Parts: sequence; structure tokens; C-alpha cells
Amino acid sequence: MIIAPFFYLFSYILLPHNTNDVKVPKSIQPVQGKEVKYIYLTFDDGPLVGTSNCIDICLKQKIQATFFEVGRHQAANASGRALHNRIAQYPQFFDIANHSYTHANAKYKYFYHHPNMAFDDFVQAKKSLQVKNNIIRLPGNSAWNTMVLKKSGKLVKPVVLKLDSAGFNVIGWDLEWGFTKQGTPKESPQAMARYVDTLFARNRTETKNHLVILMHDHMYRNSVDSAKLATMIALLKANPRYQFRKLSLYPGLKNGGRP
Repeated sequence: MIIAPFFYLFSYILLPHNTNDVKVPKSIQPVQGKEVKYIYLTFDDGPLVGTSNCIDICLKQKIQATFFEVGRHQAANASGRALHNRIAQYPQFFDIANHSYTHANAKYKYFYHHPNMAFDDFVQAKKSLQVKNNIIRLPGNSAWNTMVLKKSGKLVKPVVLKLDSAGFNVIGWDLEWGFTKQGTPKESPQAMARYVDTLFARNRTETKNHLVILMHDHMYRNSVDSAKLATMIALLKANPRYQFRKLSLYPGLKNGGRP
């Protein structure tokens, strides 16, 4: 899980968007029944180039998603703050969640070998991002810590325990859409949709009938690659059993995901 270079952020030109006509779709209302499968799209490392395309696609498709933001990226310049504020304008569609302030400066072993420093980094991000939930994702690590899920490796366990004691939920992922050295999506949207089908069919998710997909904002910074995201979402929406949710609705969160 490699942080995108800062030049993506500083080269961003914020374009006007017209989404005032977006309304809350009926499809995001809770549906009962054991046949329903819930998908949680999560975008990491923003605000960056590509974040705006992710917002546009989710609004156009009328689906919920979660943006795990890096505090430093949000605070770096006016473009980062504008993207953050734009996401926050649509709480019916989007959660903004805590992905640390520094993203460990890409020095993950050092970061996790100093759990007090790492904990303070997440607290700083919470203040900077003004997140309205208690959901955290660790940089470079798929650890889980909710009321019911307790999964973390030896390296990250000390900071996970500190976050747990402070009332945070730590959320990893079930499936990652990887990216190449050039920052473009590795798998096709058709392959990603098949992976989702397979994981649900084989009950290979951390929580039955709930699947978290990890992606990175910068993967969708151009029209060709953002079209792949739109295609994957459309393929999944074609299955009537699938519903998209924000992570604040994930089952088993401490305090219902609230801070």
C-alpha cells in the first residue's frame, strides 16, 4: 500500500462540478434478507489527483463509499482542502475516515515500532480531518479491531491495542484492486467483479455477506482508468443482491462507528 507521490497533489487543478441535483437514492436504504450482500468501496491516501473522479463516479452511480484520507494531504494546499470539503458535502453518500496524518512517511517498520508516536499521528489526523466517526485504517497493513473482529500482526499489534483502548475501530480489507508501477489499475473491472462474486460465494470475507474493497484515489486520475472504476461499479450494481454501503454501517463497530 504505497502512498502516491506528492506531485499528484500539487499538480491538481480543481475543476467545477455540478452535482447539486444529486439526491439520496432508494437503493441505499437498508434492505433485510439473508440474500443481500453488502459492498464497501474504500479509497485510500487522498485527497489527491483522482479523488475528484472517484467522487464524480460514485455520485453519478448513486452509491455510497468511504474515503480514507491522509491528514497531510488534506492540509497541504487549497486543492486538498477543497476536495475534502466536497466529500463532506454528501454525508448521505460518503464517509471520511482516518488514514493517519503522515502515512508513516512510508517508513512502516519505524512507524509501528514506535506505537506512541503512531497513535499520536492518528490523533493528529482526527483533529485535522475533523472526522465524524471512529474508523481508522492503518497505512500499509490490513489489521482489524472492532467489537467482534480482532486480527493484527505482531508489528502493528501495540498501536492497534492503543487505538482499541481509545475507542477506535480499525478496519482492513477483503479485496484489493492493485496498481502498477505507473499507478494504473492492475486488474480489469471484469476480473474485480468476478473476485467479488467468488469471495461472496465461498464465504471468504471477514464478515459474512460484507465485503470491503481497497482502492487508491490516484489510480483513477485519468479518464481511461476512471472509466474502469465506473465499469466495475456498474457490473456489481447489475447483481440485485449487491448493495453499496459506507463503512460507518459495517456491523460490529464499537459505539456504532461514532466517535
